[in-house]
Amino acid sequence: MLTLFALPKAFQGHFGVIQRNAITSWTLLRPRPEIVLFGDETGTADVVVELGLRHDPEVARNEFGTVLLDDLFEKAQADAAADLLCYVNADVILLQDFMEAVERTRDWAKRFLMVGQCWDTDIAEPLLFDCPDWEEHLRDVVRSTAKLRSITGIDYFVFPTGLYSNIPPFGLGRTFWDNWLVWRACRSGAAVVDATAVTTVVHQNHPFSWTWMGPEQERNFKLAGGWHTRYSIANAPYRLTSVGIVRDWARSFGARWELLRWIWTSNLINWTRPARHALGLNQRRLDSIKKVFSRSLRQ
Repeated sequence: MLTLFALPKAFQGHFGVIQRNAITSWTLLRPRPEIVLFGDETGTADVVVELGLRHDPEVARNEFGTVLLDDLFEKAQADAAADLLCYVNADVILLQDFMEAVERTRDWAKRFLMVGQCWDTDIAEPLLFDCPDWEEHLRDVVRSTAKLRSITGIDYFVFPTGLYSNIPPFGLGRTFWDNWLVWRACRSGAAVVDATAVTTVVHQNHPFSWTWMGPEQERNFKLAGGWHTRYSIANAPYRLTSVGIVRDWARSFGARWELLRWIWTSNLINWTRPARHALGLNQRRLDSIKKVFSRSLRQ
């Protein structure tokens, strides 16, 4: 019914814990999807054998060593056993309501893209999947501590085989590529559906290791064709709800505002970069200042 494919990082330290949590959760979905892990990072082959997955270690990379999106999606669509695919980040936990959302969307439309917001959640330990109520326990953690991720951060894409072709050679994980996928689906006439309201998709928090608008980000921006392709989940015209799939005519206004906010923010970052560097204010230093300032306001 469904082929899940992902590109994990090395299974080391905290990333090893959260990726095992995520991928193990996928194996417990019913009906169990086909799961394909791409890449040859440390530990990937061991997890494939341990959990009974498929493995494709060969995937094209750019000169920075970053996997190229076009090759990844082309191989996934060509080799999937199912006619429905889902690219999902390897730190994202899926619960059974995800499969129910996929089934409902598939029954409603032949050509579609299903996306949704995730819940940013702090998880530092392996989940106890042997416990029969592990899903409900995780939902309790999400309800009490998690934060809903921005509509611009997209961690999964469910789509039928053949929806995507001639994808630019984006560097995976280097901004703009995920927004471009939503834009392409909308422009191709596919029904783009937001499943946030009926799914609890859990993104496990972790530090990021790249900076905004470095050389790879700038290349992705050019490949995407500029700001007009920076679509978000708010650009999905349809929402999956408990009573069905509904058209949301007002969402386009929110999407335009979000785009304008991102353009302004990114330009501000670029304009102030020389002054910030001269003052030694890199992103880590700015984050530290913000934390101190936030604590002072609460006291």
